[in-house]
Amino acid sequence: MPVIGLGTWKAPKGEVKKAVLAALKQGYRHLDCACDYGNEEEVGAAIKEAMEAGVVTRKDLFVTSKLWNTFHAREHVEVAIQKSLKDLGLDYLDLYLIHFPISMKYVPIEELYPPEWLNPTSKKIEFVDVPVSETWAGMEGVCRKGLARNIGVSNFCAQTLMDLLKYAEIKPAVNQIELHPYLTQDSLVAFCQEKGIVLTAFSPLGASSYIELGMDRGEGVGVLNNPVVQAIAREHSRTPAQVCLRWAVQRGYTAIPKSTHESRLQENLHVFDFTLSAEDMVKISRLNRHLRYNDPGEFCKGMGLPNGYPIYA
Repeated sequence: MPVIGLGTWKAPKGEVKKAVLAALKQGYRHLDCACDYGNEEEVGAAIKEAMEAGVVTRKDLFVTSKLWNTFHAREHVEVAIQKSLKDLGLDYLDLYLIHFPISMKYVPIEELYPPEWLNPTSKKIEFVDVPVSETWAGMEGVCRKGLARNIGVSNFCAQTLMDLLKYAEIKPAVNQIELHPYLTQDSLVAFCQEKGIVLTAFSPLGASSYIELGMDRGEGVGVLNNPVVQAIAREHSRTPAQVCLRWAVQRGYTAIPKSTHESRLQENLHVFDFTLSAEDMVKISRLNRHLRYNDPGEFCKGMGLPNGYPIYA
């Protein structure tokens, strides 16, 4: 699993194919996708074009996708992964993740795809009582069939992982969570590393992906504009984004920054030829303010849940 990958969340239709193709040409080999991003067909088209041009082979790539909340019943897991494989033009995924530990009412692909938070009939979020144990059994099934070479989770806290580890026959390989200098999640990071679960940081640059969605929590100074990060960047003759990614690498996990700009794609990939000092690492980690941008308990308010839905401790 390459340490730096390309995130495709919010990569606009009409732009994502070009961005993925440019990234592959620059040396990216780790692509992070999900069915609810609504762009897996374009990602697949870029992969196909890159392979036909001899830029990459399938063995060069590490492709991740995710199981959406409406496909948590055991019999729906394979339905979901087969659709992602078809859209991506692949025979297998390198990694398949449970996107959220939230089970919602099943909606057939023919009725709504890509899937969404709101049920198309009620226009509300509709939960169902499907335990993680059932969903994980479905995940293990697609892994045993070779449809996914590794399986894991996303947005899982330590308590949910503790429960999963009690009955998992195939241990989760990865936990993909929000990680950046404003949300360091030290205890969860330590727990996953102790259990041998690889961590992948989404939104490793902070609020950048959330500002245009109004999900930045009114934060006045984003991570990339933080004076501490900028000062460290100047000391190393690097950009604030490179400093944040290097901080993640030195903490021991993978990161999937998203960009559709070729210059930034190149910038984000080049973080292995410098090292942050122990003092730099401490200064950046002290910026932690437990600021979670991607919180369903907040952004699901008004979707039939007046008080939101807290899934994080």
